Amino acid sequence: MTDASMDNPTPARSRSLSQTDPNTRRRNAAERRFRAYGMAAILVGLFFLTVLFVSIVRSGLPAFTRTVVTVDFTLTQEQMDAAESELFKTKAYSNLFIASLQEQLQQRGMTVEFDEAAIERLLGKVGGTLRAHYQANPDDLSQPVAFELAASSRVDGYFKGRVQRETLQDSRFLQLSDLDLVDALEEAGIIKQAFSWAFITGADSGVDNPGGAGIGASVVGSFFMMLVVLVLSLPIGVAASIYLEEFAPQNRFTDLIEVNISNLAAVPSIVFGILGLAVFIQFMHLPQSAPLVGGLVLSLMTLPTIIISTRASLKAVPPSIRDAALGVGASKMQAVFHHVLPLAAPGILTGTIIGLAQALGETAPLLLIGMVGFVARGYPEGFVEGFTEPNSAMPAQIYTWAARADVSFYEKAWGGIIILLAFLLTMNIIAIILRRRFERRW
Repeated sequence: MTDASMDNPTPARSRSLSQTDPNTRRRNAAERRFRAYGMAAILVGLFFLTVLFVSIVRSGLPAFTRTVVTVDFTLTQEQMDAAESELFKTKAYSNLFIASLQEQLQQRGMTVEFDEAAIERLLGKVGGTLRAHYQANPDDLSQPVAFELAASSRVDGYFKGRVQRETLQDSRFLQLSDLDLVDALEEAGIIKQAFSWAFITGADSGVDNPGGAGIGASVVGSFFMMLVVLVLSLPIGVAASIYLEEFAPQNRFTDLIEVNISNLAAVPSIVFGILGLAVFIQFMHLPQSAPLVGGLVLSLMTLPTIIISTRASLKAVPPSIRDAALGVGASKMQAVFHHVLPLAAPGILTGTIIGLAQALGETAPLLLIGMVGFVARGYPEGFVEGFTEPNSAMPAQIYTWAARADVSFYEKAWGGIIILLAFLLTMNIIAIILRRRFERRW
């Protein structure tokens, strides 16, 4: 090798910034694949969420409608006196109703033969309903009154497609000939589908009357339970969190408490139900099936969630806030309550509402303390009675309907799920609004 070649070596080939080397291309391809996997996972989750939402709405919306028969009926004083003189008074009223209904059908050019038994299968005890109305409203005598009577669950199923002519077998609940009367009433505009306020405001009914079942009383029971949970779990949980995070010394005792709180957050809810049954009912002899006991049980279950979320919110406050408060002469308690706690309030409120939403949907603890659906036969008489009288809750009511054999109760269960999801969605929206309203940035 000559000296000239050593003085002028061959320059290395320079890399252009506009060209991508193989390693960079592989990294970019891997990043694109990772993004595609993430997007695919999100789309799959949204797909199944949409399928679940559509199935719930499709199955639950029929619960918000019912089949009703609207009949203009006029009762004179002479007819009422004659019916009251009969031995079977409700039967006399029922015969008057049948005569009026036949007359209205004939005025529309329809001739359908039916008797009291057919009316009872379609509408239940019509005579008792009419008698109770006119005894409570004597001013309606000799005046046309539009009665809106709920049809039986089988007739309602015929309108909603659950009952078919081809598969119907004559029974004491419905016969094939009754469907001819139903078709005639539909053609005459006497029977139709209407919104069911009774489902939202009513109480549970017997197994033979699914059409009269409602979730209103269970909503009230859940409301009183959530009051108990809020009053007990929020102050106790926040106070425990402040002590553990700000004032408690770091020793084995506090470490044991923190470990147990974390473990309690993972305990199955049915264990809390067993604890409530043993302590609150069998030992303390509190009223069974009462929202007070249900609220106590759910408070025990919600406390770990509130404590953990509150401690996380307190940890998120920058240490400079505490140092600045202590630096200007504030005490430890003043620094915590006047400076740290207001800044942690959004996270505390969010954790509390999420804990309440979780408690609202629990079923197993309530079943163990007797809060099943059929105990809620009406609304409590007063505010105090709302805590102590037997009642049910929305998840327990839904479970009771789903466990019954009649298919009509399945619609009620799906409808109850829609109402429960509406409550849960509302609580989560409130949590988001409160967090945005009180959130501070530093």
